[in-house]
Amino acid sequence: MRTLTYFVAVSLDGYVCAPDGSFDFFPVGDANGDLGDNGEFHVNEYPELLPTPARNALGVDVPNKHFDTMLQGRGSYQVGLDEGMTSPYGHMREYVFSRTLPRGIDPNVTVVATDPLETVRELKKEDGPLGICMVGGPSIAGLLLPEIDELMIKRYPVVAGHGKPFFEGAAFDPAEFERVESRVFEKGADYTLFRRRNAVAT
Repeated sequence: MRTLTYFVAVSLDGYVCAPDGSFDFFPVGDANGDLGDNGEFHVNEYPELLPTPARNALGVDVPNKHFDTMLQGRGSYQVGLDEGMTSPYGHMREYVFSRTLPRGIDPNVTVVATDPLETVRELKKEDGPLGICMVGGPSIAGLLLPEIDELMIKRYPVVAGHGKPFFEGAAFDPAEFERVESRVFEKGADYTLFRRRNAVAT
């Protein structure tokens, strides 16, 4: 059984984006190839999470270390689409959950208009040494919360005051996670990996 890991940036008060879905209040270094003081960690430990254009610009040409499949909701995918990228993670299989995107938007992208949970459960049953990653998207994260095995939280020293939480629309259903590892960076940001208790890492 493969694992699903949710990578998400968050403010000190627990918001992943503004009420309108924007996230430009996070410090420079979280997008667009400018990796800030966590860049070396990102490149060395999770190179597959760099969008393909950023990998090309940085000369990153290495095998995927942790994941071979990327999941996104429509809002997260739209960020790349607005920049002309129909396959922002072309070095992985890409799945986008949307009822409005055309199915043939890109040969590398599978658009899923049906039940996201059913799709994820089928993906997790596949054989293979690498896992599944999801980025951004508090709405799709809320739907997929029962199947999320790991959380890689990128916490920034910013207070948003208001916005969208980690798992927008999720039901009240407490689940225990345990801290696996953490890394603090010079400018105050930190990465922490949490794993659902009883989940098995791939």
